[in-house]
Formats: sequence, C-alpha cells, structure tokens
Amino acid sequence: MVKEFSKLMLRAYNGEVDDAIRTLKPFKLQAAVDRVNKVEQSIEKLGKTMQIEIDDSYHNLRVEEIRLTADFLAKKEEEKELQKEERLRLKEEEKAQKEFEREKEKLNKELQHHQAVLSKADETGNLELQEEAKAKIAEVESSISGVEERVANIRTGYVYVISNIGSFGERVLKIGLTRRIDPEERIQELSDASVPFKFDVHAIIFSVDAVSLEKQLHQELNEYRLNKVNPRKEFFSTSPAFVKELLTKLSTESILTYKEEAEAPEWRISSKGPNSR
Repeated sequence: MVKEFSKLMLRAYNGEVDDAIRTLKPFKLQAAVDRVNKVEQSIEKLGKTMQIEIDDSYHNLRVEEIRLTADFLAKKEEEKELQKEERLRLKEEEKAQKEFEREKEKLNKELQHHQAVLSKADETGNLELQEEAKAKIAEVESSISGVEERVANIRTGYVYVISNIGSFGERVLKIGLTRRIDPEERIQELSDASVPFKFDVHAIIFSVDAVSLEKQLHQELNEYRLNKVNPRKEFFSTSPAFVKELLTKLSTESILTYKEEAEAPEWRISSKGPNSR
C-alpha cells in the first residue's frame, strides 16, 4: 500500500512540475519555482501519516530543470528578436539602396543636361554660360560622389531623436538611426506603424559612423531605458536637452535639426475633445 501510494504521489508531483514547465514563461521563473515548492509541501502533507516525502535532491533537480527551461526560452526569445531586428535592418538597407539609386539616376540626368548646356555654350562661344554650366557640373558631380560614398559606407547615416506624447507619454524618447537620404521618410514610416499619433522630431544628426554614435548614445542612456529586459528596444525616459548634451559630447558633427518641445498637434487637439467611454 505504501509503495502504491508513493507512486501515486510521485505521479501527482511530476504532473504538476511538468505542467509548470509546459506553461513556463521566461519572465515568470520565480512564480514557477514558488509553485512547485508549494506542490512539494502539499504532497508531503498528504504522505505525512505514512512518512512519505519528496526527496530533496530530486526536488532540487526538477527546480533546476525549470531554471534551465526558462534560460532556454529566454535565449529562444532573444534569437527571435535578433532575427526580427536583422530582417528590419535588411529591409531598411534595401529601401536606402533603392533611394540611393533613384537619387543617383536623377543626378546623372541633371549632369547630362548641364553637359549638353556646356557643349552648346562651347559651340556658341558663350563664356558666361560656359562658366555657369561648369559650376553646375562640378556641383552635381560632387553630389554623385557623396551618394556613392554613402552606398559604400554602410555605417553612414542619420541618428534621430523623436517622441510621441500621445502614444508613450511625456519624457519618453525613441533614439534610432536610418541610412535613408531623407531621414524624415523613416520617421514618417514609424508614425504610420500602429501608433495613434505622429512622432515629433527633436534632433537629427548626420554621422559618417552613425552605427557607433547610436550605440554610444544607448550606452550613455542605459539607466533610463524603459525596457530593462530587451536592450534592442530604443525607448528612453529622458529629455531632448539631455540627449543634445550627449550628442555634443559624443560627436563633433553638427546637429541638423533640434527642437526641445514636442508640438504634438494631433494629440493636443484630440486631448481637448470629449472623453470617450
């Protein structure tokens, strides 16, 4: 009878632990451990009259199994996030590449136009038109060279500092980077991506090594992260003025755009309306 009752208790214990492992979430590790500790105590109470108890070494092994499972699930989740980030990065680079190609095509057409003007000016002997065409050609060639350098250097781009009061509240900034020729395009995309209001731009800075600049900014602001678990989330609880100080300290390049206060017109107008139920 004791032997059969022991098997029954063990089956009940293992069933509870297996269920705890099956439903485990990485961020609920302690709750799962607490659960199986209570299960152990409850089952031992049932076996007390027969002096049946769960062996401590066996229980510790099952708790360790839960910890290892939580670690595995966390790593799996991290891998999924990395894959997602890589897909987004490739998508962003593809868009930037197409933008570079369009810009280069437009500049080449402009170059051909000014070369044609120069050729006609040479035929007519119009010196003033020649000089003007040469200056335009040099300007366009410089622009083409700049686009080609951007294509060659994947670390070149813009670091942006934006906020969305209506979506995330005040003193919450998103700090990211884009390789687009026009950084406003990327910010507009973010505004269209499942948020009720548009993002406000606080700062944009061009950098030949935007990747390092963004990374340094994130490190400096690490203690202000909203998401302490996933470091790839780019939201921080801080002010534009403080970020500007960091940008000035970390980079010698000029800040192209800076605005301390968020206009947030859609949110401000909406917040004045009647409250919805």
